[in-house]
Amino acid sequence: MSIPSDRTYSETHEWLKVDGDVLTIGLTSYAVDQLTDVTFAEMQPVGTEIGAGDSIGEVESVKTSSDVYSPVGGEIIEVNGEVESSPEILNSDPFEAGWLVKIKISDQGSLGDAMDSEAYSASIA
Repeated sequence: MSIPSDRTYSETHEWLKVDGDVLTIGLTSYAVDQLTDVTFAEMQPVGTEIGAGDSIGEVESVKTSSDVYSPVGGEIIEVNGEVESSPEILNSDPFEAGWLVKIKISDQGSLGDAMDSEAYSASIA
């Protein structure tokens, strides 16, 4: 399983990519593998204010449903509508086409607790 080194990772298996004051969040391939086939994804709408640790949406699979969490506080400024209409994208490309939301950061929250790719790889080994 390839873990991109250009982003960080949360303990709850979200990948995090910061660009200035915008954070892009997605699910790791490990999370998707644990869920098995993702069949549904729904994120909070654009404009939603969230706090660090809040759920930003939910994904469901044939096996279970799971919340997706943000490590930062801010406002959701973009939602990947492609994933909501075709959630199977998460199964095939969770690190690129399968991004979930973009958040304009107002509170760094626990972003500093995120793991680099090596630490994340070790945590799921």
